[in-house]
Amino acid sequence: MSTSERFDCHYCKESLLGKKYIMKEDTQYCTKCYENLFANCCEGCSLAIGCNSKDLSYKDHHWHDQCFKCAKCSRSLVEKAFAAKDDLLLCTECYANDYSSKCTTCKKTVMPGSRKMEYKGNSWHETCFLCHRCQQPIGTKSFIPKDTGYFCVPCFEKQFAYQIRGRTAITTGGVTYQDKPWHRECFLCISCRKQLSGQRFTSRENYPYCLECFSNLYAKKCVGCTKAITSLAGAKYISFEERQWHSECFTCMQCSVSLVGRGFLTQRDNILCTDCGREK
Repeated sequence: MSTSERFDCHYCKESLLGKKYIMKEDTQYCTKCYENLFANCCEGCSLAIGCNSKDLSYKDHHWHDQCFKCAKCSRSLVEKAFAAKDDLLLCTECYANDYSSKCTTCKKTVMPGSRKMEYKGNSWHETCFLCHRCQQPIGTKSFIPKDTGYFCVPCFEKQFAYQIRGRTAITTGGVTYQDKPWHRECFLCISCRKQLSGQRFTSRENYPYCLECFSNLYAKKCVGCTKAITSLAGAKYISFEERQWHSECFTCMQCSVSLVGRGFLTQRDNILCTDCGREK
């Protein structure tokens, strides 16, 4: 057989006629040489991922499909949603049990993707965040904290509004707000009761608020860090499907690369860069 008619492995030079082979960059290799030269090592079992196995990858790491499992419960993650924590891959159930927030009222896990309420580091299921007076879910409506409870605005007005203004004569140093006179010591934030005289403040539904309380109660919350997005400090934010992020928090859920000004994909309530989205 002439040299021009030969069809050999590029590395070991053995004939490939009638044998299985693999092409890489327009060059042919026998399966043994290809695996020795190019096969990835499995993160699960540390063995090479051969030509007859499916190679699953995430962040430059590779697994056999049978080794791609939750690091805690060992359930398969193939074609399932998962989360990464400290270089470990976890199914959504294990991640939720170990790392998701617990509802302040019922103490159960607030599952990823479910609707929840957050305020000053505490979390609630949407159905567990109730008005202290009428016991109805507050949901996305305005609320006001008072002592250890939370009140919808109508209930707060009924129970506490009469306490707002002072009732004695103003002899010196008064404050005028909405054409009404106040003692300086009586002109307080409706939420935290901090004195507002001489301070920057804002109002909602005719009630005065210090800037901190207004931001905590009414400002849009960042999906990434859960902190308020306030225009008072000129903060820039990203809005998508009625959700908002600080610009610096708008990152891929898997690899944390910034998605500002880039294309992205969605998976349930998560956002992914196009590279991670294609790997799912």
